[in-house]
Amino acid sequence: MSSTQSRRDFLKLSACGVVAAGAVDVATSLTSSSAPAPKSDEISVYVTGGELRYQTQPALKWKNAGAAKDAVIDVNPAKKYQEILGFGAAFTDAACYTFNRLDASTREKLFHELFHPSEMGLNVCRTCIGSSDYATEMFSYDEGEPDPEMKRFSIAHDQPYVLPILREARKQNPDLFLFSSPWSPPGWMKAGGSMLGGSMRQHYFGPYAQYFVKFLQAYAAEGVPIQAVSVQNEVDTDQDGRMPACAWPQEYEMGFVKGFLGPALQQNGLSTKIWILDHNYNLWGRAVAELDDPAVRKYCNSVAFHGYVGTADQMSKFHSAYPDANIYWTEGGPDYTQPDYATDWANWGKTFTEAMRNWCQSVTGWNLALDEKGRPNIGPFTCGGMVTIHSQTREITYSGQHWAFAHFSRNVQRGAHRVDSASSLKTLDHVAFQNPNGEKVLVISNSGDSRKVDLQQGNRSADLSLTPNSITTLIWS
Repeated sequence: MSSTQSRRDFLKLSACGVVAAGAVDVATSLTSSSAPAPKSDEISVYVTGGELRYQTQPALKWKNAGAAKDAVIDVNPAKKYQEILGFGAAFTDAACYTFNRLDASTREKLFHELFHPSEMGLNVCRTCIGSSDYATEMFSYDEGEPDPEMKRFSIAHDQPYVLPILREARKQNPDLFLFSSPWSPPGWMKAGGSMLGGSMRQHYFGPYAQYFVKFLQAYAAEGVPIQAVSVQNEVDTDQDGRMPACAWPQEYEMGFVKGFLGPALQQNGLSTKIWILDHNYNLWGRAVAELDDPAVRKYCNSVAFHGYVGTADQMSKFHSAYPDANIYWTEGGPDYTQPDYATDWANWGKTFTEAMRNWCQSVTGWNLALDEKGRPNIGPFTCGGMVTIHSQTREITYSGQHWAFAHFSRNVQRGAHRVDSASSLKTLDHVAFQNPNGEKVLVISNSGDSRKVDLQQGNRSADLSLTPNSITTLIWS
């Protein structure tokens, strides 16, 4: 979160978020993405809108393109952009705790639907290095008096339910990519001595690099290897001391990456990637300045963005400066107090589309699961889960964000490329991909009224009707 604009304020602007309405049976709620491939002259159609939740609709038929129409979306697979890593959300301490409250058989069924490649296939997820704002308690892996030699370091807090949940998810999807972010270093490393707000002290850069190394080694020893880390969640704010947070000035992050973290990972034979920034669109200039330093680029060529402040096109400004750098969208979640928490899929589809059309290679939401009041959290704060698990009944319901993710994660494979899609229509948000097997995928988010659209690719076209407040995914060979 930004200190100038909360998640809640951002979510109000984008109409994201209240209580999950209408429980959906876990065993039958999702249509499998392993449906037969469409015939060469057909386009498979999946729709979320009204009473439909990612449901198959009658296939469309290609025909020879006729006279040009006003309402057209033109897909050109020959024009390719970034390669896609995938989609997912965050295994916060709170999310893992919430999942752990389910009985084993229900959780296994839910995890199959969320993570298995034949189902929703979520595959790029975030974990927390110590406590975030969404946790059962505030903790680091080395809290107490100064311990620069890390003799007290321990991940014991994560062993009862965090690590088992992560292992269970990776069992469903062995290709699960995990990246990890700290919300705060141990309090003794900071000015003020607390995990709540404050800033990092440079003379603890060396011990903090070893803290990262020990975390990565300890998780790997538990069967949970981590593929990437960011230096700090939201580097440019201390959140007014309301939650675990830490301000990292630009020169601090640069100095830590090039002088301590990068060398420490290398010296310990760790291939874990480093992502910088992990904060809002409007800080794109900071990311450019950091990568302007060759010593930083020696260890890092990746930037993580949040969408709470600024606009998605600011990531394209960063891309123009460093077209070979990787860009990832790493946080955004619904607000359970908003009346459209369960039905705001089109707005989330727009958010994800804007991220992908501005060079993001992955989209990772915030908490995978919370209870009906957005708990547990250190706050209180009002974020909701992608999935809601009722604290008393264990009833499982789904957010609008969940259904938006389904339209992407079920169909866009790792290794796909975004391809060109163009339209003069200003009220529709669309993004197209080509999977490694040549299959084309077009996701259309319609936040407005019903309308008819002409899909075109080369010399063929198909007529499509879009329902109000809907997401439609089209798939063809």
